[in-house]
Amino acid sequence: MRILETSLWLPQSPDEIFPFFADAKNLERITPPWLNFRILSQSTPQIQKGTIFEYKLKIKGFPVRWSSLIEDWQVNRSFVDTQLRGPYKLWHHTHTFESDRGGTRMLDRVKYELPLGRLGDFLAGAYVRKDVEGIFAYRENIVREMFAESKIPQTDARPLSDFN
Repeated sequence: MRILETSLWLPQSPDEIFPFFADAKNLERITPPWLNFRILSQSTPQIQKGTIFEYKLKIKGFPVRWSSLIEDWQVNRSFVDTQLRGPYKLWHHTHTFESDRGGTRMLDRVKYELPLGRLGDFLAGAYVRKDVEGIFAYRENIVREMFAESKIPQTDARPLSDFN
């Protein structure tokens, strides 16, 4: 099993950030275009514990269907999605939104496992890790741009060279 953890600080509070992630259409906005990611269905009008999503995407040009379950849903705090059907043997993604320094620390923890156990990991583990890291790096850049308005006073927003 592999684990990817990311952390991103945003200047808005969790109650300002979370609604963006509570709208499934925004997942399409923060997913890299090369995946051709599309949501096909959502089982409930609003995301909640028990909501099931059906997606389609392309991995290295190959079409893939993915189904996931919202296993836990804590408004403004966290949610967990797990793969029901898709390219992984296991995909368990915890999204956490914590108040931090007047903004939000957004944490992602993904536990994933490839099919075929050790053989799958030996054959494709490094490639898949690079792809997963690239997807999350893309996502971080998009989210950072979307929430770029800073609460830092202008007097503190100086280039590092100004402090020498």
